[in-house]
Parts: sequence; C-alpha cells; structure tokens
Amino acid sequence: MTKRDLVIKIAKTTRLKQSDVMEVVQQTLDIITEELAQGNGIEFRNFGVFEIMVRKPRIGRNPNEPEQTVEIPERVVVKFKPGKVMRERVLELNPNAVVEEE
Repeated sequence: MTKRDLVIKIAKTTRLKQSDVMEVVQQTLDIITEELAQGNGIEFRNFGVFEIMVRKPRIGRNPNEPEQTVEIPERVVVKFKPGKVMRERVLELNPNAVVEEE
C-alpha cells in the first residue's frame, strides 16, 4: 500500500475530498518525522510505538572477503514496536498467504 492508496481508501470511507485527506495524511507524517528527528518517541495506543535507539559501533565483515573487516560506526535508528491489536491481527495471518517482496 502506498500513501496514495491510503488517501483513496480514507477518502472513500469518510467521503472527504482526496486533496483534504492527502493534506491531513502528509501533515501527520511530517509531524511524526519531526518529533522523531528531535529524539522524541511516539506512541499510538493499539497501533504501536516509534522509538529512537542508538546502535552501538560494531565490526562488520565482507561476505565475499571474510578476512576483511569494516568498522561500522555508532548511529541513531528508528525502532517500531507493534501494539497489541496490530500484533494480534498479524499473528492471525496465514504464512502461506503472505506475499514477500524482493
């Protein structure tokens, strides 16, 4: 699903104009991004939690040349932890019905 697909779906169920829905969706995503960029976590009950995490520096290896190591520096990443409702809904999925992207 793309952002556009989401906007169309919301517009159909709410009977709002797609342009209005797109503006709200974009503003929502912009605010989430800005809060995360400031180091703040975001929690949507029953949906999930976005957290800022610091990954420790580590040593990586080139699979083609295992003897060659590369130092991977410390970095900040966003972690998403699904909420209870989302976790339960996803667990109901049939693994054979899930289409994997390449």
